[in-house]
Amino acid sequence: MSFCCGASMIGMVGTLSHQHVKVHHVPLLCCPVCQNVVVHPAIKEEFDLVVEYAKEDQVKEITLRESINPEMLIEWKEICVSFQEDDIDHVLREQIDHSLDLLSVAKLLSDSEWEEDLKNRLRVLSLRLRKLEENKESSR
Repeated sequence: MSFCCGASMIGMVGTLSHQHVKVHHVPLLCCPVCQNVVVHPAIKEEFDLVVEYAKEDQVKEITLRESINPEMLIEWKEICVSFQEDDIDHVLREQIDHSLDLLSVAKLLSDSEWEEDLKNRLRVLSLRLRKLEENKESSR
């Protein structure tokens, strides 16, 4: 599990541009607060290798779909606190709950810096959830 902005990152599969090569179907870890995105550590070596081969072959787009089997995805989902598929609403609520739990721990440890990181994270997550709910309401 990777951490950013005081709490865990969300696992997802997406597209990432790296060294002028667009790579599709990449397991990623994304921070819902600062939007930091990194390749999942379990696939990082494979990702770097695929990008290097693509650059050598002057390929602009490639996919990792053939390199990733369903068992790998299941294992990665188990490692992540949250894994975004279609229901971002559920993921945001999960992240808010997790951040609230961590805020209690930060308070017990009297770690004011971590508390501030978590409070900021909660503000951003709450705002995103509110906007998502407003968008759902307006589209009905």
